[in-house]
Amino acid sequence: MLKEKLAKYSIILASESPRRKQFFTDLGLDFEVRIKSVEETYPAHLKGAEIADYLACLKATAFHGDLNANAILITSDTVVWCNGISLAKAAHTAEAVKMLQTLSGQWHEVITAVCFTTFDAQVVKNHTTHVKFKDLTKAEIDYYVTTYQPFDKAGAYGIQEWIGLIGIEEIKGSYTNVVGLPTHLVYNTLLEMTGN
Repeated sequence: MLKEKLAKYSIILASESPRRKQFFTDLGLDFEVRIKSVEETYPAHLKGAEIADYLACLKATAFHGDLNANAILITSDTVVWCNGISLAKAAHTAEAVKMLQTLSGQWHEVITAVCFTTFDAQVVKNHTTHVKFKDLTKAEIDYYVTTYQPFDKAGAYGIQEWIGLIGIEEIKGSYTNVVGLPTHLVYNTLLEMTGN
């Protein structure tokens, strides 16, 4: 099992997301949460998965020189990509409403990149899930944003919340990826990194 193979490693999750922390717990991993602030900006020419990869790696740079030989640092970033536009976290209610209006009736991509950094190496991988929203009414959007205040989520929605239950018609790819972490990717990459 992965937990036994990681016994000699120290797993550091650099994320404040309660959803990512819960996934690590559900995977049965021993880990510590360590947060360092990074300004999440990226070059304007980047698109989709390139943005997620860049930001996941950028978050790891804050830990440069801080990792022990047995540490595996895990940083990640989720991007919602719709019609050539990146929808990040909404700063306020009006922005969240606008994002959901953009997603209404549309297919979009949810891309999560995960960066695995050790003392002497770095691996970054990403997964894309395609998600289709029904046509959302103004009342549905207003109710969701007011009741759930999804300002900590890319694209201003959580698939596991009310809006996902009533609004998502189809999904192609990993569900956990849309929640915030492609758990299969994390599990398999950690197996590879421990020589299995």
